[in-house]
Amino acid sequence: MDQLLLFLISFVANLFSAFAGGGAGLIQLPALIFLGLPFSIALATHKVASVALGVGATLRHLREDALERRFALFILVTGLPGVVLGASLILSVADRSAEIALGVLTISLGVYSILKHDLGQQVESRNREGIGFLLGGLGLFLVGILNGSLTSGTGLFVTLWLVRWFGLDYKRAVAYTLILVGMFWNGSGALTLGLLGEIEWNWIPVLLAGSLLGGYTGAHLAILKGNRWIKRVYEVVTILVGTKLIV
Repeated sequence: MDQLLLFLISFVANLFSAFAGGGAGLIQLPALIFLGLPFSIALATHKVASVALGVGATLRHLREDALERRFALFILVTGLPGVVLGASLILSVADRSAEIALGVLTISLGVYSILKHDLGQQVESRNREGIGFLLGGLGLFLVGILNGSLTSGTGLFVTLWLVRWFGLDYKRAVAYTLILVGMFWNGSGALTLGLLGEIEWNWIPVLLAGSLLGGYTGAHLAILKGNRWIKRVYEVVTILVGTKLIV
């Protein structure tokens, strides 16, 4: 029964995450803790499982052939050092006030998107060279630290950062987030936590299956429904994730 419950939780959490560009930890991580895992083990286990979200979403998004390899490499290189740093810090630092602050900030992302009706509805490429490009990389590095150290919602930061700073539409931003954050950033965080901490390997197969199928299904729905639907789901998920972090 626990295995079936884990699969369903993982599938639903990762479906919505693949649609919105983040937020799987809103459901999946608390469920692991509720089922008896200590926080550090639950976090490491969740990170490993979330890699399958990236794989599932990647399998679907790569069929669209809408990603720029140079820009994808830039996101990867600027964010990964922050992820490793953040994952190293979380094992020795438990800061409740940081989670509350992150929750407030996450809710503000959703509110900002709601107020900006045309945000991310079409590509308006900007800040792709010079100081704007460097500042964009710094922003991704800082989000990487959050991704490695905190539980949920940081993919949502990457999605909105790509939309607002670099001028991507929601569909492309979510694709980059799921492929690079879901697979590579989370993979690095999982590896770091696995080396320094502990993972509940008995639960990994069913979590991987749920994450993989949920990621593929969510990515398919995002491509099918388009930017307007992605924007609305993003706004709902950010507010829910932010509320969960605060509460």
